[in-house]
This record gives sequence, structure tokens and C-alpha cells, in this order.
Amino acid sequence: MPPKPRTYQPQKVRTALAAQTGALRDAVRQLCERPDAEQWLARPTRLGEWTVRELIAHLAVQLDFVPEHLDDPLEGRAPLDLPGWVSAVGTVAPLLDEQARARAAGDFGGDAASVAQAFTRAADALTGLLDRPEAADPVRRFEIRLGSMTLADMLVTRLVETVVHADDLAAALGLDGFPHDRQAVAAVTRLLADAFADRTPGGAVELRIPPYAVVQAVEGPRHTRGTPPNVVETDPLTWIRLATGRADWAAAVDAAAVSASGERSDLREYLPVLG
Repeated sequence: MPPKPRTYQPQKVRTALAAQTGALRDAVRQLCERPDAEQWLARPTRLGEWTVRELIAHLAVQLDFVPEHLDDPLEGRAPLDLPGWVSAVGTVAPLLDEQARARAAGDFGGDAASVAQAFTRAADALTGLLDRPEAADPVRRFEIRLGSMTLADMLVTRLVETVVHADDLAAALGLDGFPHDRQAVAAVTRLLADAFADRTPGGAVELRIPPYAVVQAVEGPRHTRGTPPNVVETDPLTWIRLATGRADWAAAVDAAAVSASGERSDLREYLPVLG
């Protein structure tokens, strides 16, 4: 029997999303206030040919997407759950790239001050929505190209975008880390772990990501008691980077960022989870 789908407490999601978005808004503003901000905006990122300017523009697209389309009429698209979104979102990568480049050439194409102003508008649009009654409506639905989700689930996807791309921004700027909201990281860790278990069903491997998630996955003998024969353990940010293709499995194991024991514990063929 498959595990019961995890649920996310809507109020906690909204609070975490507001905090994570606010942290990003502050980081972009501080970057754009630097005297050498133009040079930093032109720095490369680990996302193909995107510069920091295009990464920030993409983040803005993701932040104001829900406020911009909240009142779009529903077309009756097929239901889409959160693991399904994780599996499918990579198929719209060319569209996301096009949107980011267009936004970077548009209201993000000016000087650093205009970049900060444009990003602040996008961040404020999302955080303003979070205080509206619609955001707390448990049956409200929201449609995207991939299907129809509850609005509550759609806001969880915004946590993924803000946490993952905040880490991308930190990497591009040479920072050791980013001041992530703890609940935001917890939700993203759990979702990516659940999506991994959903895509690779089984009970041969126990994936542990303390303190947020434990899932069993991969076909093979299932353990019933005691320590399982195949255990993978890592920290939340390393898991997020592995699950989204930002980190290499072998390098993470060599650096002791991942502990993997047992003959079935090599997960590289199942990664990334989110394309």
C-alpha cells in the first residue's frame, strides 16, 4: 500500500513563504545597493547561461505568477498533486527560460536600482496575496500548464522556487549560505523526499534527512525491524541540491555530505528528482 500523501498546514506554508520571500527581497535590495552592483548582476550562475540578473528576473516571475493569474478562469485541466508537479515541472523548462530572459530584458533590464524596485514589486505582490482571504480558501483551485492544483498546493510550489533559487543566488554570489526560513526548508525537503519515494517506490532504502524527513524507496527486500540494510543520510540543503541537480552524488559522498551504506544505497541513477 502506498504511503498516505503528506499534507502541509496552509497557515504554516503562508507564513514560511512570506518569510522566505522577505529574505529574498532584502538580499536583492542589498545586492543592488552595492557600488559594484552592475558587475554582480552580470555574474554567471550555475543555471546554464543565466546571469544573476536573469536568475533574479526568473524569481520575480515565480513570485508574482500566482497574484497575476489568481483570477484566471478555470479550464478544467486534469488534477495535479505536488509529487506530480515535481516530476513534470522540468518539461516546461524552455518556457521558463524564455520568460526569464524576456523579464530580464524588460523591467529588469535597467540599472541596479530599477532591478531592486522591480523585484520588490513582485515580492510585495505575493506577500500581499498571502494576507487575502482567497489564500486561506481550502477548496480554491489554481491552474497551470501542467494541471489543476489547489491554491494551497500552488503556494507550496512557490516555497520550492524561493528556497532552491535563493541557494542558487547564494552560490552565484560566492556566499556560504542564505538566511532561509526554517519552515520553508522543512517543507521543500519533505516534498522532494516524498517525490523521490513516489518516483522510486519500494522499501529497500531508507532515506533520512534529519530533522525533517524519512522515507523508504527503491525496489528490493523490505526491512521490517531494526536498522535497515541500506541507509542514506544527509542534511536538508544537500538533499535539496541533489534532488534538483545542483549537486553531484559522488562528490557529495566523497565530501562526507552524504552517508550511504548498503549495496543498494547508491542513488545517483534516481537523481535529480526535479528537473
